[in-house]
Amino acid sequence: MIAEILQYDFMQRALLAVVAISIFAPILGIFLILRRQSLMSDTLSHVSLAGVAVGVFLGISPTWTTVLVVAVGALVLEYLRTVYRHYMEIATAILMSLGLALSLIIISKADNASSVNLDQYLFGSIITISTEQVVALFSIAAVILLLTFFFIRPMYILTFDEDTAFVDGLPVRLMSVFFNLVTGIAIALMIPAAGALLVSTIMVLPASIAMRLGRSFKSVIFWAIGIGFVGMVAGIFLSYFWETPASATITIIFIGLFLLVSLIKRK
Repeated sequence: MIAEILQYDFMQRALLAVVAISIFAPILGIFLILRRQSLMSDTLSHVSLAGVAVGVFLGISPTWTTVLVVAVGALVLEYLRTVYRHYMEIATAILMSLGLALSLIIISKADNASSVNLDQYLFGSIITISTEQVVALFSIAAVILLLTFFFIRPMYILTFDEDTAFVDGLPVRLMSVFFNLVTGIAIALMIPAAGALLVSTIMVLPASIAMRLGRSFKSVIFWAIGIGFVGMVAGIFLSYFWETPASATITIIFIGLFLLVSLIKRK
């Protein structure tokens, strides 16, 4: 059964992609939740549509224009977070609305807009991603793993108490900006596989489940990566046999796991 699936090149690339995503997405998701920025992933995924529109308008690869636009969006979001420090939802609403508005305006002016399948960027199409995109996903996974390994303690302090981090001499603003930047780039690279409307689910849900199971911060990270890997690989196989969209199937699996763990922990 597995051999039947792996004989196709597109399924091999899809499995490699979900392995890469399962490594870094849950790690970022944990920090987003603890920093009370869960909506940040959803906001930047909507901003990514403006990056896709820019790529279509210029007639170049939307992947790299998306990375650039989302990176800028992440910096703007950090600025808005400082302006509306106690009302973060205002910053996310402003940027989300701006991203959608720009994408609609730019795509309406593109001559070749009809040749682009926007459904792939809205809902994801992991079976159509290229080898270049798989390499990019593994590259960002390696970067995030290295950053987590070397800077887990400073990020831990920053995440739970920015005032303490500042007193300890940590570059709070620089670290926060860099975290947003890395998160934005990771989201941009995930968009072709996960889709703008579902990428936040893939980031946040494994982390949410892991937080119910882990007994320490590091154990939560390991739980999140494991849950992300199992859920995404299972979603790929089930979507193949059920003939359903992969990203939607993965999302349903994560929601099912979340409900199951919540029920067990309650009892």
